[in-house]
Amino acid sequence: MLAGAFAAPTASATSGRPGQDREARGAAIAAERAGKAGIDWQDCPADWGLEKPIQCGWVTVPLDYAKPNGKQIKLAVDRIGNTGTAAERQGALVYNPGGPGGSGLRFPRRVTTKAPVWTNVAKAYDFVGFDPRGVGHSAPISCIDPQEFVKAPKADPVPDGEADKLAQIKLAREYADGCAERSGKAVLAQMTTPNTVRDLDVIRAALGEKKLNFLGVSYGTYIGAVYGTMFPGHLRRMIVDSVVNPSREKIWYEANLDQDVAFEGRWKDWQDWVAANDATFHLGTTRAAVQAKWLELRATAKKNPIGGIVGPAELISFFQSAPYYDSSWVPVATVFSKYFAGDTQALVDAAAPDLTDTAGNISSENGNAVYTAVECTDAKWPTSWRKWNSDNTRLNKDYPFMTWANAWMNLPCAFWPVQQQTPVDVKTHKGLPQVLIVQSTDDAATPYEGAVELHKRFKGSRLITEKDAGSHGVTSLVNTCINSRVDAYLLTGKLDTADVTCAPHATPKP
Repeated sequence: MLAGAFAAPTASATSGRPGQDREARGAAIAAERAGKAGIDWQDCPADWGLEKPIQCGWVTVPLDYAKPNGKQIKLAVDRIGNTGTAAERQGALVYNPGGPGGSGLRFPRRVTTKAPVWTNVAKAYDFVGFDPRGVGHSAPISCIDPQEFVKAPKADPVPDGEADKLAQIKLAREYADGCAERSGKAVLAQMTTPNTVRDLDVIRAALGEKKLNFLGVSYGTYIGAVYGTMFPGHLRRMIVDSVVNPSREKIWYEANLDQDVAFEGRWKDWQDWVAANDATFHLGTTRAAVQAKWLELRATAKKNPIGGIVGPAELISFFQSAPYYDSSWVPVATVFSKYFAGDTQALVDAAAPDLTDTAGNISSENGNAVYTAVECTDAKWPTSWRKWNSDNTRLNKDYPFMTWANAWMNLPCAFWPVQQQTPVDVKTHKGLPQVLIVQSTDDAATPYEGAVELHKRFKGSRLITEKDAGSHGVTSLVNTCINSRVDAYLLTGKLDTADVTCAPHATPKP
């Protein structure tokens, strides 16, 4: 979609949508403006939950880069200075945690909370986070009333028949319409990965950085992949961790189908661990026994929502954090175990929405709105229900844990009210530095093939594989084989001469 380096305002694209070179020029104009304006750093607003010495500020960007002098929006950014000397400082390290819809503002707290794996890097870099466009404090979007969004119990995602499917189709259509009504089509049309990438380049300029140092996790890896393609000469160092498959064919419909398969595999890994720790959890000594308990819990919740509020949909939302993150293995298993020991309240407390937490509910709804808006606007989605139905019916037979829940979450894209774009063709252009890719083999949210695909597309990149591990977001876990290489790359720019395979990090202990 984009050709050549985009540094100069005169740069033009030789392929892709008309008006793309206008967007490239708009991005250069916005970056030049931001470079002159800088960022007026202040203490963070009290209700943002960011303690001193973290500082907050704003960066102004055009809503539509093809109209750089048109409507502007403000992006929230924060930072903490490097902990080392002025001589040790290597600039800013900008972070995105993923989503789409995730806020990066908590990144500087890795310094204030003294996160051990980041101590060395913090000496050399200011840690900078931001809320991407549409997220949190950055011109937030919305698709449905937040209290309505969290209301439970919701329908079981696994349909019993046609009536259930028709009800879900109706909800998806209403959700897409709600996005247009509450956020406006003009805004939705600009909620794309390429625009977030242009915003990132404007932030780089506002920080006074000639070149960007970037750490992207999960969807943040796709931001990184597209940034490396669009602005290769503006990049100094980049780590992408738990990689979205950047192939145009995968963005975004196929990527979600691939997740369903990977989630089932990681769900089984967790069940094996629960069974191995039966002395603690008493849920069965085999995977099959643990799965039987899960199905029993699910059936009970379907017939009679637990506490009147936790049905199968709420169970899936809570239990899916175990295949996502190893850090959730113990907490999820503990709640599961307590339920079968007669403590239903622990499950209600863990899985039910808290209608009194209005700020949290606004944040959840906003995150889902941005997720939907970016994925639906980024790429063309199937509009034929027959295709959705056949793909998900087929997958659900072998991969039932997440398939239908994932389908309904994404179905609004079939009814999306603004034009859907063509994803960027991620590849190496002149000026791209060596990129470090980190990935676990059994990741559920971003299957391993995504890292292999990006590695192929980015020449000179290095891949660190954490073998027989599956936690999503590897760089924050304690694994010296990985941590030492992340430090070496960010501190010296050095990478191994070949790809590296690391043993897994420690398995959680109950």
